[in-house]
Amino acid sequence: MRNMPVELTQHYERMGWWTPDSLGKMVAEGLHEHPDVTFRVHSAVRPYVGTFGDVEVVARRLAAGLQERGVGPGDVVVMQLPNWMEAAATFWASSFLGAVVVPMVHFYGPKELSFVLATTKPKVYITAARFGRMTYKPEVSADVPIVGVVGENGEHEAGFDELLADEPMQGTLAVDPAAPAVIAFTSGTTRDPKGVVHSHQTLGFETRQLLANYPADRGAQLTALPVGHFIGMVSALLTPILEGVSVDLLDQWDPGRVLELIDSHGVAIGGGPPYFVTSLLDQDTFRDDHLNFLKYMGLGGSAVPGTVARHLADLGICVTRSYGSTEHPSITGSLNSAPQDKRLYTDGMPRLGVEIRLGEDGEIFSRGPDLCIGYTDEALTENAFDSDGWYRTGDVGVLDEDGYLTITDRKSDLIIRGGENISAVEVEDVLLSMPAISEAVVVAASDVRLGEHAAAVMRVRPDHVPPTLDEVRVHFENAGMARQKWPEELFVVDELPRTASGKVQKYAVRQSIPTLRATVGTATESETVPG
Repeated sequence: MRNMPVELTQHYERMGWWTPDSLGKMVAEGLHEHPDVTFRVHSAVRPYVGTFGDVEVVARRLAAGLQERGVGPGDVVVMQLPNWMEAAATFWASSFLGAVVVPMVHFYGPKELSFVLATTKPKVYITAARFGRMTYKPEVSADVPIVGVVGENGEHEAGFDELLADEPMQGTLAVDPAAPAVIAFTSGTTRDPKGVVHSHQTLGFETRQLLANYPADRGAQLTALPVGHFIGMVSALLTPILEGVSVDLLDQWDPGRVLELIDSHGVAIGGGPPYFVTSLLDQDTFRDDHLNFLKYMGLGGSAVPGTVARHLADLGICVTRSYGSTEHPSITGSLNSAPQDKRLYTDGMPRLGVEIRLGEDGEIFSRGPDLCIGYTDEALTENAFDSDGWYRTGDVGVLDEDGYLTITDRKSDLIIRGGENISAVEVEDVLLSMPAISEAVVVAASDVRLGEHAAAVMRVRPDHVPPTLDEVRVHFENAGMARQKWPEELFVVDELPRTASGKVQKYAVRQSIPTLRATVGTATESETVPG
């Protein structure tokens, strides 16, 4: 784990930012205080309506069942489920046991899943039999001792209900609050996803500070971000139980369906990637009175065009922007009371307890009580953190005279599509396994709906025909890579911009995309953001 100066630890504890409470204790206390609050899942395949107390009973029966099978503090539980009741039960049960939860987005394919399972060596893997394009493949998790499948399952795997004990587990198991509580996998500059480790202290602080920044009159929130994402997990499974507000989960993003839920259940949309709100405004069924449920919009998770923020503000929506990552979830953000130009055109000021500084090239360094404690890969930890606990973000920004940060560029080969991180290197590796391609550079290209998507600029071998977009899709599907990572634009060029030493200048490739679109031509088809 990263180096943590003793005086910084003492400061966080003295300020009350880090507490001795475990994640399980925080969850148990919240559920105890709000047992009758409604918990709903809006799903065409697995709907659910109950209360926090109902779901807690399932969670405690699961915890007891897992405990009987030898699961306890420090053991790893991988959870790959859509936004269903069983996801909440699994997360809460793991917290009661002091286990380390590994949330995975349901649309990750066998390639990503195999890597996560090999890296974390879980004692438990809980997943869905099928959902959308996802289908449970028992051979991928064959080495995991305990597998629970929600829905139809094969004869050699336990159904989720079979893991439930008759009597619920009481209380929570003791655990060191500085120990790992969650490992969240995210893409970056590496070929494989990075395992980001959060402790009970960092996750507890992040939950409390998020809640402190929420508007008091924001209403019941609909959560459509997958709970396999860090921010989806926190906003769906942690902050509501502390606040005592209903949970409304949607397992697949459908703008028309969201508007129907606003009409039928009065749910509000409070933020996320810009696509979530712009897709609602684009619906034929959108009415002016729907704006009553879009009063506050916290935008983040992908690039936020100033024109989009301005348009939303002109509709009467109170727009704020924020900046963070899985490693450091809440680096900066604006309060609703901040001046409008700061809320619309900057990424905000440092959040509670957070410090930031800029390097000579403008790179942002951050540290704070919600910063992760490191990666599962020791080499990544050494490269990303210095001896004083500062995190190298890989992003470039500027600070104005009032201390507001604006992100201006990205040093890393990272693409953020609708809030989902994509490693350019990982996509390049799969492209280069196609016989026709001699060189491939993948960069972030602007996307009016999703913020960014992957664009591939390629050189083709002599006497070979450039692959079509359909051929590339088939190749990536056969490679088992999540569909959201597939290239959505292809360009073939004779040469790539290089330095004097021959290295490809990726920034120049990124800057050339508009020109390539106009002169070379492209095949493109963006898909909706994963739900």
